[in-house]
Amino acid sequence: MTWGFVGTRGEWANPAAAESMRLMVERLHTTWTGIALCGWQDTAFSTEVKFREAPTVTDDEVVWAIREAKSLGQKVVLKPILNVTDGTWRAHINFFDVDVPCEPKWSDWFASYTEFIVHYARIAQAEGVEMFCVGCEMVQTDRRADQWRAVIAAVREVYTGLVTYNCDKYQETNVTWWDAVDVISSSGYYPIDDWDNQLDRIEPVVRTHGKPFFFMEAGVMSTAGSEHLPNSWTLEGGISQEAQRDWYEVMFAVCDRRDWVDGWMLWDWKAQLHTLEEAATNAEYAVYGKLAEHTIAQRYSR
Repeated sequence: MTWGFVGTRGEWANPAAAESMRLMVERLHTTWTGIALCGWQDTAFSTEVKFREAPTVTDDEVVWAIREAKSLGQKVVLKPILNVTDGTWRAHINFFDVDVPCEPKWSDWFASYTEFIVHYARIAQAEGVEMFCVGCEMVQTDRRADQWRAVIAAVREVYTGLVTYNCDKYQETNVTWWDAVDVISSSGYYPIDDWDNQLDRIEPVVRTHGKPFFFMEAGVMSTAGSEHLPNSWTLEGGISQEAQRDWYEVMFAVCDRRDWVDGWMLWDWKAQLHTLEEAATNAEYAVYGKLAEHTIAQRYSR
């Protein structure tokens, strides 16, 4: 299960966050915890990644979260995610393919992004983290294969664990540098009635590269209609825990028929939990206290 997103300074390393993680492991029977934090850039065409200042969690908070998870018997994926301060989705970060004077450049952006990622790779190495995610849903950057290979090479200079990249939904076939990572992963936000089609599409990628595969993200809001559009935050339907539960049941059942799907890092479990009473009116991806929590717990306890 993914824990702690978005990683806002002050939300981790406190009793409420510790209780949140304990409840996650106890109630869901997780074996891996994805610790997700955010760096920020101002716009989709900014070239500076900011991660040493608020709102990003401090390094001490990151270390605390890793150690807390390990104390609960968890293996850890450390996942630094880049977000855009103005609200643009990170998938739209983009620059000219050919450098133009006085315009922002890919080379400048990748230099800053590499500094951001390697910083956390060093922490992952120091704390014995089992897997490190070098990027998440960076769709427009995916075509920059040589620069991504350089990012991964820089990570491997300081980190010896497993390396993955979390491509976005529908993009598994578009990444040309899967050979550079140890584990292929993607965001599994697929409609409830389309899972078989999407797994049919993804399977040749996994077979061709001969690498392990898992869904680094997968989840759905507890909103009516969300099972048909699980990647949308904008649905205006009423609360429907049933929609969320049904989507999870189908997703697990379909994936169980594919021997190459090695697991999920589900989305998500907050560091600061809503109360059990508030679950009835919570429309977000969080599963705490909802019908889907029971479905996940049943699946994981097997």
